[in-house]
Amino acid sequence: MENEIKIKIDGLSFFYNEHLVLNNITANFPENTITAIVGPSGKGKTTFLMTLNRLWEGIPETRMEGRVEIRFGDRFHEIYDPSYSLSQLRRLVGMVFQVPNPLPMSIYKNVAFPLKLAGLKDKKFISGRVETALKRAFLWEEVKDRLTDNAFALSGGQQQRLCIARALTLEPEILLLDEPTSSLDAGAGTVIEELMLSLKDRCTILMVSHYLDQVKRIADTVTELSDGKLLKYPNI
Repeated sequence: MENEIKIKIDGLSFFYNEHLVLNNITANFPENTITAIVGPSGKGKTTFLMTLNRLWEGIPETRMEGRVEIRFGDRFHEIYDPSYSLSQLRRLVGMVFQVPNPLPMSIYKNVAFPLKLAGLKDKKFISGRVETALKRAFLWEEVKDRLTDNAFALSGGQQQRLCIARALTLEPEILLLDEPTSSLDAGAGTVIEELMLSLKDRCTILMVSHYLDQVKRIADTVTELSDGKLLKYPNI
C-alpha cells in the first residue's frame, strides 16, 4: 500500500530580488519516506527546504508565490495562510543544516533549548524528552555521563547528531536535512545515514545531498532541482 501524501506543493515560485530561483514547482511527498533532492550547487535546494517551514521569511528582498499544504492530523493545512501559527509550524517541521551549529551551552541545554523556547517548565518532562531525543539520535550512550559538558567538546559527527536530537525534542512530523553529512568523515556519515533510516517510521524526511552513493543507499525517492524545476531523477 502506498504511503499517504504528507506535503502538497502547487505552483511554487521563489524570487531573490527579481531573480527567479524556483519556477512554478508542483509536487507531492509521501509520509514516512526519505526523499533526496539532488542537483547543481547554488540552484535553490536549500531555499526549497526553507519554503516548507517558512524559514526564508527573515531574508531581505525575497518573495514566494504558490501554495504549500501539509497534512497534520486528519487534514491538510495551508502553511502560508495568515491564520496558521508559525510557531506551531516550526515545531512540526524541523530543520538541520549542513554545518553543525550547536549552541554555546551544555549538551543537555542544547537539546532542551526548543522545549524551553516553547515555554515548557516541567523539569522531569524536559529531562525525559532530552533523553529520548538523544537516544533516537544515536547519541545517548556517548554523552549520558557528560551532559553538563560544553557541546563544542563533541566531535563533528556528534555535533551533527546533537543538532538532530535538538530538532527531535519537539517530535516533528517532518525533518528537513540540508546536506547533513557533507562536513563529516565517512564513519560519522554512515552513522547519520543509519539514523535517518531509523527515523522515517516517525518522520517524513526531505534531504539535500550531493552524494549519489548515499542517495542510492537510503532514499525512497530522488528528485532533481535544476533550472528552477523539480523533476524525478532517472535511474537511481
